[in-house]
Amino acid sequence: MLDISRSCDVKIPWALEMKAISAEEPSRLVQALTGAILGCGGWVLSRGANDTGMVNMLFEFERQACVDIYSVLIAAGVELSRSGHVCFTELCQCTRSQRKECGLEIASVDLEIQTYPSNSKGGVSARQSM
Repeated sequence: MLDISRSCDVKIPWALEMKAISAEEPSRLVQALTGAILGCGGWVLSRGANDTGMVNMLFEFERQACVDIYSVLIAAGVELSRSGHVCFTELCQCTRSQRKECGLEIASVDLEIQTYPSNSKGGVSARQSM
């Protein structure tokens, strides 16, 4: 059986740390994710991008919105790591099976995204880097 807490580095239940990649331009990605998370009822606690293309976002949301949050991450062009997908899947399944007890609990995600914009000449694509 897969030990979710080990693969997700969970210290507090549903305080998730995830890594991902994206082919989107960093500032546009931050803007799109911020709007999408807020649109799902989430709260963006911190966000930013550095010169190397690394995007960091810390956000929270009510567990009842986990499927919506998961969907907007994918729709924005974020490619989560395998453990990131496992963590979000586990969160969504647990929330669905215990909606009455935990739907209003808060989940927190610390997301680190390395971007590889496709407009850079000679650069490595996001797919090639995996």
